[in-house]
Amino acid sequence: MIWLRSLLFNIAFWSVTVAMGLLALPLLLAPRRWLVPPMRWHALAVLALLRWLCGIHLRVEGRENLPRGGPALIAAKHQSAFDTFVWFALLPDAVYVLKKELLWLPVYGWYSWKTRQIAVDRTAGASALRHLVKAGREAAEAGRQVVIFPEGTRAALGQRRPIQPGIAALASATGLPVVPVATDSGRHWGRRAFRKMPGTITIAVRPPIPAGRPRAALTRELAFLIELDPNQPQAVVPVDKSVESAAATLRP
Repeated sequence: MIWLRSLLFNIAFWSVTVAMGLLALPLLLAPRRWLVPPMRWHALAVLALLRWLCGIHLRVEGRENLPRGGPALIAAKHQSAFDTFVWFALLPDAVYVLKKELLWLPVYGWYSWKTRQIAVDRTAGASALRHLVKAGREAAEAGRQVVIFPEGTRAALGQRRPIQPGIAALASATGLPVVPVATDSGRHWGRRAFRKMPGTITIAVRPPIPAGRPRAALTRELAFLIELDPNQPQAVVPVDKSVESAAATLRP
């Protein structure tokens, strides 16, 4: 039954995505702000499909810590494809930090480009960090909420990855507090998994880490706060030394 419900969800998801993408095509010629409501509607539609077809519900803890408007810096755990759209439903004007390759995807890439999502070439080292800082500052100045996955990529359920330098660079460049977010989305929508397991996905929004926190302290706090159960033993992925070297070039 779970397999069948997952199949129906995938069919419905792609049908809704393609239909809404085609209907909104004229908006690619309009100002960016005109695309904010359709992207929110798409995210809400997917959440509804998850409830109806897969029995997956969403619980947001600490919603009072989410911005109602204006610039913000959200540092969220990333376990699932679920995380890549849910913030369009939860924030007024979200802008994701995403890998550059996604811009080449039909439909998704078009709208990511038009809505000025921050696409980063993860192989570009220090130049990628400079681009991230510049684009993040511009997004904050425009009053948008920047969503970054501070570990840099998806982590399997029960796995921790090292915090990458991008979040500290963004926090320094924008002067914004960092809002840590934990989740267990991978429990119900697994990494590269076809089956969607019924239950409740929890998104726990922690109180903001004040602006001006030193890089090392910010990294230590985030590593703890983005875990839903930080006291549970987890596998730790080794640090990528090449990324650390690139970050060093941006330090004063």
